Formats: sequence, C-alpha cells, structure tokens
Amino acid sequence: MAKKHATGASSASTPATVALARAGISFAARAYVHDPAVTDYGGEAAAALGVSPDLVFKTLLAEVDGQFVVAVVPVAGMLDLKALAASLGGKRAAMADPTTAERKTGYVLGGISPIGQRTRLTTVLDESARELDTVLVSGGRRGLDLELAPADLQRATAARWAPIARRS
Repeated sequence: MAKKHATGASSASTPATVALARAGISFAARAYVHDPAVTDYGGEAAAALGVSPDLVFKTLLAEVDGQFVVAVVPVAGMLDLKALAASLGGKRAAMADPTTAERKTGYVLGGISPIGQRTRLTTVLDESARELDTVLVSGGRRGLDLELAPADLQRATAARWAPIARRS
C-alpha cells in the first residue's frame, strides 16, 4: 500500500480523508468507478479494486437500547446484532433506518465512512480486522475506499474491538 496523507482539496477530499490527515494517520485513497445500478457497495468495491471481500469492511448504523452506534464488519459477512448489543452491555439491537443513517453520519448510503462522521457515535470494529495488515473502508463517497492499518482505523474512530460479524 502506498501510504499518504490527504492534503488540500482533491478529488479524494472528504470529511474522512480530512479527519485522517488532521490525525496524522497514513492511508491510501483507492478510487473506482461506481455503477449506479449496483447496491452491493462493498462487493462492488472489492471487485473493482481487485481485493478479497474479507479485506473490505462495511459501515453500518444500528441502535442498541435506543442509542445509535456504528458497526464496522467485513463485507464478506453480516453484522450479528445480538453480539453488537452484548459488546456494548445492551439487550437489543436493530439496524437504523437508512435515512437516519445518512442524517447521523453526514454520508450517503454506499459511501458511509466510519471516519469523519457528522455525529461522533460509539463505534465497534469487528475483531477479525486485527488479523489483517490493512483494511479498506468507505472514504465518504461511493467509488472511494480508504486503505489503512486496522489499528489506525481503531484510533481514528475510537472504536472498541468485539466479535460482531458472522459469515453469511
């Protein structure tokens, strides 16, 4: 991975890249052409970037006992809502409404990054990321992923680690 910091206004400048640059976190912006007909955003990113879906992580907004939280899991798997609730000491978890997800994060579906969100929310990162050298997450718009070390993603989001994904 060619590491860099986002600087100035560029085609890859988003709140996520700005937040990483301000934090001094190295990342690689990986752009691809998004097909508007595709709704499997993570699968599209993996295929377009030529990487395993195990390396691409999706950002999901959920509610745990009435509180919004961000869950980051591999696109090759699914979010385990019971595990998410348990990781936060909660009893019930449910996916947030897509309109709410966009409003809370400041990003559009398919471009929701765990980094640089409008509202700082508790974030849980699936522990499988710890086993990888780098992961890719949405960069804040469709057609842009950011590649960075899992520890840097954890630091940028103040995430807690937990086993919240299951294979689909």
